[in-house]
Amino acid sequence: MNIPWWGYVILAGLSWGCYVPLVFYGGTELGGKPSSRIMAILCVGVAYFVIAVVLPLFLFLSGQEQWPDMKTTGLVFAGMAGVAGAVGAICVIFASKAAVAQAKLEGVDPATYRLFIAPLIFALAPLINVILSSVWDPQPGKPFTFEVILPGWKLLLGIVLVGAGTFFVLYSKEEAEEAKKKAHAKSGKPPVVAVNAPPPAAPS
Repeated sequence: MNIPWWGYVILAGLSWGCYVPLVFYGGTELGGKPSSRIMAILCVGVAYFVIAVVLPLFLFLSGQEQWPDMKTTGLVFAGMAGVAGAVGAICVIFASKAAVAQAKLEGVDPATYRLFIAPLIFALAPLINVILSSVWDPQPGKPFTFEVILPGWKLLLGIVLVGAGTFFVLYSKEEAEEAKKKAHAKSGKPPVVAVNAPPPAAPS
């Protein structure tokens, strides 16, 4: 496919932008129990296996793609990238689980948290990327090469704006929770504290 680099950036943004709401709802539909998040991880793992294992092997074995140079350094660091990606995906799932538990303690609708998890993750990720890329300068066959490469002022300004965006996301979260609590207090209705919660046990 002749897709420019920015096209893949847009596709990646669309995919990861949908990831948190999808996994949040999927875990809820699986029962909302702690074990449901493990099942959500399994579902994500199956999808990863099909897309990231079965498809590449098919392309190599069918001759549509040539086998690359199997260098140890490349395999190790590419594998580490896979571990980082998988751990990040799993942490998103557990962030959703922990958010539901926190919402129950605070007496707010757990669904509110799905608005804030992704922006915070994707605000932190580019900051770490810029810091790491500014000091790590790996060369062919020499992965542990470091050199400080200071970014221009525009990139530094962008980092500051990302930090400001993170602050406003957290501030917005607090405002949303307070508004819901006040609305419930005025209406006299109890706050929603769980999604698909099991019915209370009958008195003995």
